[in-house]
Amino acid sequence: MPEADANSEAKFSNSQPLAASSDLHVLKGSQHLSWGMKDRLNRIFNPKTGRAVILAFDHGYAMGPTSGLEVLETAIPSLIEHVDCLMCTRGALRAAVPPTCNKPISLRVTAGNSILNERLFESECIGVNIEDAIRLNASAMAVQVCIGADNEVPTIKNLVNVVDAGMRYGIPTLGVTAVGRQLTRDARYLGLATRMLAELGAQIVKTYYCDEGFENVVAGCPAPIVIAGGKKVPVRDALELCYRAINAGAAGVDMGRNIFQAEDPAAIAQAVVAIVHENASVDAAYEMFNDLKADNAKA
Repeated sequence: MPEADANSEAKFSNSQPLAASSDLHVLKGSQHLSWGMKDRLNRIFNPKTGRAVILAFDHGYAMGPTSGLEVLETAIPSLIEHVDCLMCTRGALRAAVPPTCNKPISLRVTAGNSILNERLFESECIGVNIEDAIRLNASAMAVQVCIGADNEVPTIKNLVNVVDAGMRYGIPTLGVTAVGRQLTRDARYLGLATRMLAELGAQIVKTYYCDEGFENVVAGCPAPIVIAGGKKVPVRDALELCYRAINAGAAGVDMGRNIFQAEDPAAIAQAVVAIVHENASVDAAYEMFNDLKADNAKA
C-alpha cells in the first residue's frame, strides 16, 4: 500500500513549459482537430517538412493483377522502407505488408466497378467498415469521389459517412478526386473538386496535377493536397511532375505506377523522396536515380 507521505518531498519547478519546436510544420487545416487525428496525420506527413511520399498499390481492387503488382508479396516489401505511407486495400495489407513495418496506412475503404465496366471509377460504395479500419490501425481512410459523374451524389454520401465515422474515432479521411473520361483535368475542375472534398470534411485530398493554375487549386483547398502519379511515364518526367507539384504548393505525392512499374522501383522512390523532403532539383534527383540503379545492378 502506498505511503501517505510519499509525495511530501516532491519538488515543483516554476519554469515555463517548453514551447512547441518552431522547426515543426503545422499541417494545413489541422489546427483544430483532435489529438488522435493530429497524431495520425503526423505519421503520414513528416512534421519537419509537412510533406509525404505515399506509395499507392490499391489498383487491384478494380484492375486485378496490375503490371508490377502481379505478386504483391514480392513487389511491395522492398519498397516500404523508402516511403512515408502505404495506400492499399485491406486484402493487400494483410497479404503483403508485415505488421512489423511500422508505416502509416492509408486504407482504401471504397469499392467500385471493375475494368470490365466502361464507367470504371465513376461509381463507388463503402467497402470497409470503421471497425476493420480500426483493427488494421489505419492512419487514414481513402474514399474515391466522382465529382461531375452521373453517380456523383452517392459517392459524396460515401465521403460524408466515412468522415463522420473517422471523426468519432480520430481517423483522417483522404478524399480522392476521380476524373472520368468525359472530364477535363484543368484548374477549374480540380479546384472545384478539391474544394468540395475538403469542405465536406476530408482532412487530406488527393488529386491530379495540372500545368496551368495548380497553385490556385492548392490555395483554394483548405486541406493538404497530395498529387496522383497517374499513368506510367519516363522516370525523368515523373520526377518533373513531382517537382512542379511540390513547388506549386502540394503537400506530397501519392504515387503508384511510376514507382512499382519503374525499371528500379526502389531507386525512383528514393529520388522522389529527395524532391519532396529535401527540395532536390529534377537534375539532382534523376542523377540520384541513375546512381542507385547502377549500384543495385551491381549488388
